[in-house]
Amino acid sequence: MTEAAALPGQPRGGVISGPATTRAHCVLAPNPSAMTLDGTNTWIIAEPDSDLAVVIDPGPLDESHLRAVIAAAERAGRRIALTLLTHGHPDHADGAARFAELTRSSVRALDPALRLGGEGLAAGDVITTGGLELRVVPTPGHTADSLSFHLPADRAVLTGDTILGRGTTMVAHPDGRLGDYLDSLRRLRSLTVDDGVSTVLPGHGPVLNDAQGAVEFYLAHRANRLAQVETAVEAGHRTAAEVVASVYADVDRSLWPAAELSVRAQLEYLGEHGLIEE
Repeated sequence: MTEAAALPGQPRGGVISGPATTRAHCVLAPNPSAMTLDGTNTWIIAEPDSDLAVVIDPGPLDESHLRAVIAAAERAGRRIALTLLTHGHPDHADGAARFAELTRSSVRALDPALRLGGEGLAAGDVITTGGLELRVVPTPGHTADSLSFHLPADRAVLTGDTILGRGTTMVAHPDGRLGDYLDSLRRLRSLTVDDGVSTVLPGHGPVLNDAQGAVEFYLAHRANRLAQVETAVEAGHRTAAEVVASVYADVDRSLWPAAELSVRAQLEYLGEHGLIEE
């Protein structure tokens, strides 16, 4: 067994940019950081015989990256006809307006404030541009407007920040809510069990070859973190900052601000369910 195969979700080794499935091609944005991992994955999705493509998450407002995405589509003989957003965080969406200008494509998103020249997105919508079948899956929790996109023909799901290719994501309190996030993970697990989804195409990090394993790992991780937070509160750590210092003591301190957002969401969840006193 290789080292990658032993990791949750079986991350795919090698370079992240390039073909990932028959219909999905990644162009990696040049914005690596502790929060964005290797950078934002911008996805070009198209049917093999189509001259039209859909782009998911054009990424940050970086002219060279946006033009690199267009060039990648053009090398395959395709025109970008539609832009979709998984959610509105800047590393995914800040380049959308400029990208729409460059490609003359509309931008569809759940949040009306992010839409440009087109209708929104909602649960049950199916994108059919260029013969695609790309199903909209609501996955709130990381943010209130988070969406995933199910690509049945490739048995794949594009998860934005709901599931990452490496590590785990944060629940961005107060916009994100842990109860919603757990429901979203269960919804994604249903795709792996009932719809045969086997591949995760994440917003950051490598492709995951074991979608069900990734979801199960995320659910177990959240259960463990909740138990740790509950124990920390019982030990007298009352504020989110105190809980972070206790529970995340072995985590790089540069990630503590993000961890505090997740802890606030966990404290809210525990309080709502009567597991701790608010």
